[in-house]
Amino acid sequence: MNQMKNWRKELRVDPIPCLLSSGNKAIEYFVKRDLSGGRVEPVEILWKLPEAERLLRRQQEDGSWKYPGGGKEHLRSQEDYNQIETYRILGELVEKCGLNKQHRAIRKAAEFLFSKQTEEGDFRGIYGNQYSPNYSAGIMELLIKAGYDGDPRIKKGFNWLLSIRQNDGGWAIPLRTIGAKYADIVKAITIEPNLSKPFSYLVTGVVLRAFAASPKYSKSPEAVTAGKLLASRFFKRDVYPDRNTPEYWGKVSFPFWFTDIVSALDSLSLLGFSGDEPDIDDALRWLKNRQNDDGLFELKLMKGKDKDLKLWICLAICRAFKRFSA
Repeated sequence: MNQMKNWRKELRVDPIPCLLSSGNKAIEYFVKRDLSGGRVEPVEILWKLPEAERLLRRQQEDGSWKYPGGGKEHLRSQEDYNQIETYRILGELVEKCGLNKQHRAIRKAAEFLFSKQTEEGDFRGIYGNQYSPNYSAGIMELLIKAGYDGDPRIKKGFNWLLSIRQNDGGWAIPLRTIGAKYADIVKAITIEPNLSKPFSYLVTGVVLRAFAASPKYSKSPEAVTAGKLLASRFFKRDVYPDRNTPEYWGKVSFPFWFTDIVSALDSLSLLGFSGDEPDIDDALRWLKNRQNDDGLFELKLMKGKDKDLKLWICLAICRAFKRFSA
């Protein structure tokens, strides 16, 4: 109980009352389970929420979700767009509704995504025939959270991620390391990376989410090394052209998509980093200074139309603060 009081006192305003009075049953459930120590029923009670049932009705027979709109066919096929839409919807169901592989729809979605895994171990297609450590790891993160951590296909994915690290210990999009553009993803030949080039904080932050989700791989020395690299880039530019201005650190989303300050702190807190480390302490102070009188945080919201996105971001921030206070 002292630990809970301590982390809540670190903030200017206690956010728990606002979250518990939000009227969002899923948020109230996760606050009780993860933050306030309240008793909760099995997570299956969230599976019948209207938000979950609305998404589940749209699932296709092969386990995927159809991408709305046409997309850019010169970059991806419709099948590839369905892969990214399935990844997106899986995030909504796992992170906001608590679904796991005990639900048939999650098993079907998992098998659809695993069908996109290559013999090498990566998940291919979202960047055409090109390597994508960020989307591969993002998909793995959600599958692990859905209960697939012990699946040999997840191990295969981690082996691939470890094999494609930059020499400095982080990750980058391989086609970017040779100066290629995204128009090049239509090439039939997979572009091999230049591992001597520096890591990308954007990509490294996403990859670390998969490591952070896995009890086994979160303890790996490679994850610790990459975590230190990620923290060293807080509020700095990325070395590659994608989302490379410092302002992107404060543009947040939930479920996590790109790398931002909230997703990065979430991963580092799960990897066992201390909140007293200078870069992390600075980031936590930065968040404290953006807390409003209602307990929520004033950040630029990205990705999605959820009216409760501010509440989900607050929940994620609170989880990180609590872990760092342990």
